[in-house]
Order: sequence, then C-alpha cells, then structure tokens
Amino acid sequence: MSTPEQTEHLVLPGVLTAAQAAETVAAIAAVQREDGALPWFRGHHLDPWDHTEAAMALDAAGEHEAAARAYEWLARNQNGDGSWYAAYHDGDPQQPTDRSLESNFCAYVAVGVWHHYLATGDDAFVDRMWPTVYAAVEFVLRLQQPGGQIGWKREPDGTPVNDALLTGSSSIHQALRCALAIAERREEPQPDWELATGALAHAIRSHPERFLDKNHYSMDWYYPVLGGAVTGAEATARIQEGWDRFVVPGLGVRCVLPNPWVTGGESCELALALWVTGESDRSLEILQSVQHLRAEGGLYWTGYVFEGNKAVWPEELTTWTAGSLLLAVAALGGDEATTAVFAGERLPVGLEPDCCRANSR
Repeated sequence: MSTPEQTEHLVLPGVLTAAQAAETVAAIAAVQREDGALPWFRGHHLDPWDHTEAAMALDAAGEHEAAARAYEWLARNQNGDGSWYAAYHDGDPQQPTDRSLESNFCAYVAVGVWHHYLATGDDAFVDRMWPTVYAAVEFVLRLQQPGGQIGWKREPDGTPVNDALLTGSSSIHQALRCALAIAERREEPQPDWELATGALAHAIRSHPERFLDKNHYSMDWYYPVLGGAVTGAEATARIQEGWDRFVVPGLGVRCVLPNPWVTGGESCELALALWVTGESDRSLEILQSVQHLRAEGGLYWTGYVFEGNKAVWPEELTTWTAGSLLLAVAALGGDEATTAVFAGERLPVGLEPDCCRANSR
C-alpha cells in the first residue's frame, strides 16, 4: 500500500496531506476485488466508467499493479461486440444487473489505458490492451449519428438508442483522442476514427440541438471543456456562464438544478476543467470546498443536501468520488500522466473537417 512518502506529489494545501492521500489510496485499493474489479463500494455495483476512473486514480498514486489488474478485468470480461454491461453486482462479471450497453461507459477504457501507459511506459501492456480498446471504439462508433453525436446506448436486446447525451459524447471525445494516441503509438493509424472524432467535436461545439436537453445538470455545463472539445476563450466563457448557477461557495458544485445538493464527483471534475482552462486558483478553491465530504478512513461521501433537512446523501462512500479527487489533485500537482491526459498533451488535434470549421465560424 502507498505510504505518505509515495504520495507526497498528491499533497495540496487545504485538500490533502501526504498521510491523507495515502489513506485515500489505500481505501480505494481495499475495495478492489482479487480479480481486479473496482465496484463503487463492496456490495454495490461496478460500472465500467467509474471502474476506470478509480483505476486511473491508483495509477496517479503509483499503484500501477492494482491499476493494471483493473484493466485486465475489463479485457477478460468484454462482450463479443466490444461492449460491457452498464452494471455488475459487486463487480462480479457473472452477475450483470443492467444489461444495457452505454457508449461512454465503453469508450472510457481508452482514457485509462493511455493514462496507464503514460504513467508506466509499459509497451507490453498497450499491446495486450489494444484489442480491447479497438473493439470498444468500434462498438461506440457504430452508434455515431450522421450529425457526429454518439447515440446513448444499446438496449439489452441490441436496439440502439440514438438520442445523444452531451456529457457522454464529450467524454467519448476525450476517449477517442486517447484511442488515436494509442493507435499512433502502435503505428496503426485509424483514419476513420480521426474523421469520427472531428465530426463529434464539431457537434459538441456548434450543434447543441443534436443532444438531449440536460442543461440543468452541471455535467453538461463543464464536460465539453473537460472532454477537450471546447477550448481556449470559448471554454473560459462557458465556465463563467454557468458559475453562479451551479457553484455553491464553500460547499462545492450542484449536481442538478434546482436541487440543493452538492456532489463530490461533479465538484472534482469541475476542478479538473478549471485546471484545463488555466484557472488553478479557482480549481484549488473548489477542491478545498468539498473537504466537508471526507469521511473517516479516507473515502468521500457522494453528496450533501445543504438546505432543509441538511444531511449527507446518499450515505455511500464511493471509489470513484475519491478517485476523481485524486486525479484533480494529481493534475494540479503536475503528475505527468494525468496532466497529459486531461490537458490534451500528446493527443491528436485539428481533427475537425475543414468544412465543419468553416461552418462553425
């Protein structure tokens, strides 16, 4: 397990001491099953996206063996069409509890694999995981719509749900760029993926009407920035536009309007998005504001209701909430792999087709 000496790079004033960081890393690792699965918490379910987020946090803390076992779980339990089920009871691959196949859940493996490679330089790992990443991306792109957006999921019977989620598509945009980086590392160019990524970026930036209207969710506010589709001055303006609606000073970020409920995961993801736009001071403030969610043992409560009957709710301590905090801290602390993945370093750029760039002006 990590020691305070191993987690010194995760120290952030008002957020984590080295000892607290080590405690949080150990708490995530303690939830991991022997087969590598990382459920939300023991007895609850595993979903592939949050499983990957927790694995990335382990890599950011130097727990590379544990992270590799998490990715091996994905490789072993991938469906024949390249997908994973949306949920598995306690991470047991024999007990799927939601057999729908969500596109952004399936795509995120590429982000984790690229992050692990950057953290370890392990080419053999990339070679082992390439078939998994390739199959997952192909599954996801079969759900891409003519306008570039990615359909939400396939139902358990295989029926596609072509309605697109802005948050999900933004996460997929980041995943596709990581998949392309992996392909480039292997010298296996994927021009079709490049075209698909460009079309998706254009849809996210310029065609909000192509996505379901979920703008009362904070994720739809910041995810186009976090996923790397909206950058520069547009990213800064987007964050500023939603600030007063979603940020509760001293407490964190609302999950959904108008509910008086702040959540740790959304707060930490916003902190990452702020860091991406160069606003490290505000990023730090957000991370400091959610320390009221830290529980004994080093994990974090999912959220807090701050009006009426004030209470921690739901009463659950999730690996992915702690994982999102560690990743945000790692980015602010300059961890090379984490900064590269979220700042877009070493990822393909300029993929949007010329016709789309002209039409978006």
